[in-house]
Amino acid sequence: MQAELVLDARNGTGESPVWHAAEQALYWVDIPARALNRWHASEGHTRWHANEMIACIAPRADAPGAWIAGMESGLFSLQPQPDGTLATTSLAHVAHAVPAMRFNDGRCDRQGRFWAGTMLLDMAAGARIGRLYSYGKGRDGAAVQPGEFIVPNGLAFSPDGRTMYLSDSHPTVQAIWAFDYDTDTGTPSNRRLFVDMTPLPGRPDGAAVDVDGCYWICGNDAGLVHRFTPDGRLDRSLEVPVKKPAMCAFGGPALDTLFVTSIRPGGIDLSDQPLAGGVFALRPGVAGMPEPAFGG
Repeated sequence: MQAELVLDARNGTGESPVWHAAEQALYWVDIPARALNRWHASEGHTRWHANEMIACIAPRADAPGAWIAGMESGLFSLQPQPDGTLATTSLAHVAHAVPAMRFNDGRCDRQGRFWAGTMLLDMAAGARIGRLYSYGKGRDGAAVQPGEFIVPNGLAFSPDGRTMYLSDSHPTVQAIWAFDYDTDTGTPSNRRLFVDMTPLPGRPDGAAVDVDGCYWICGNDAGLVHRFTPDGRLDRSLEVPVKKPAMCAFGGPALDTLFVTSIRPGGIDLSDQPLAGGVFALRPGVAGMPEPAFGG
């Protein structure tokens, strides 16, 4: 299956793609550039900048055009402005374990609660100090969930919302877990290993779920996007023309296009992957789930 180049974005770290159905547009972030991006088939590419790195986003149901975002110091509401900036309002400050941390992967559950994990900026240090947070409308702050992680990633929810998925991308972990998820209280339990990615190509990165309940996750370093069935069986692997796909999301009018963002590493020869940092589209033959907006 041939991957189509959507945009030669040259993102340092392209992450958190979200299809905005009302606009028929794809949004995503470039973490080191502190940028929110938008692509529309006929309107092209637009970019807005913030004062902190933006790692993960979800649309806000209660504020048209606004987004909830996990950034460096906490969770914020972002409102794109005509001058290319982002009006930023703090929603919840987070007391990190040490300095030089930021949020990483995140998204809303099916009920509209926002979930996001944190990590040390120096991933190579392998510090198991990342935390997982949840935030619902009306809360005074973000709730800390049990568990310590190095690079929390791959957050996703099954179609019925009763299974939560989470991975850790660090080379010493490379695991994907599944949890039972109480949709009434927003509480995960019964953590169990879903997939050990160690013997498979690529480290587990960002993920999405399709209408069949299968879990799609980017195989970072391998140039692949893997599909796992609900019982953890590898069903197929699709190629993209870059080594570091970062996260995938279903979009398009029928939600049957799998968009993939990627990373453009600095300081190395990219002659074998000149499109690194680009955004790509795959046609996997299956549709995805609408991305829930933040609202509860």
